[in-house]
Amino acid sequence: MYIGLAKMNRVGIFFIAFIGFVQTSFCQQLYMEKTFGGARFETDSLTLSLHQVLELMQDNPVAYDEFKRAKLKYSASGVFGFAGGLLMAFPLITAVAGGNPEWGLAVAGGAMILVSIPLTRSFYRHAENALENYNVKYQTRIQTDFYLTGAGGKLVIRF
Repeated sequence: MYIGLAKMNRVGIFFIAFIGFVQTSFCQQLYMEKTFGGARFETDSLTLSLHQVLELMQDNPVAYDEFKRAKLKYSASGVFGFAGGLLMAFPLITAVAGGNPEWGLAVAGGAMILVSIPLTRSFYRHAENALENYNVKYQTRIQTDFYLTGAGGKLVIRF
């Protein structure tokens, strides 16, 4: 009889621990992965665009406003970076072609690229804040911790 109770306790403990560890895997949390050209937003295995993420955040006004700021910074950074790259390319192409390059354009392009760097960092910061605000509703109030002790283990469940 003792063996049957021990097995049942193990199954019960395993079931409670399994539910506690797996319950967060069924939510639709948004994640941001930084890439070389910007960021990639994912929910489970689906990759989302900036516009799709903004549509998802409409039900949370704080996250929505923060992500709108992030999207504005991302657009401004892209414009400054692209324009700076073009301004730097013209004198370099002229120099390679054997003409008289206008190096003032290259300096202005470099300055525009330098302006785009803080805008990109600001985008990352605002996007992370928006994701934190959005994902709060998916965080569970039940926390499970499993501790191994010398003679066995203990499962702590906090509500």
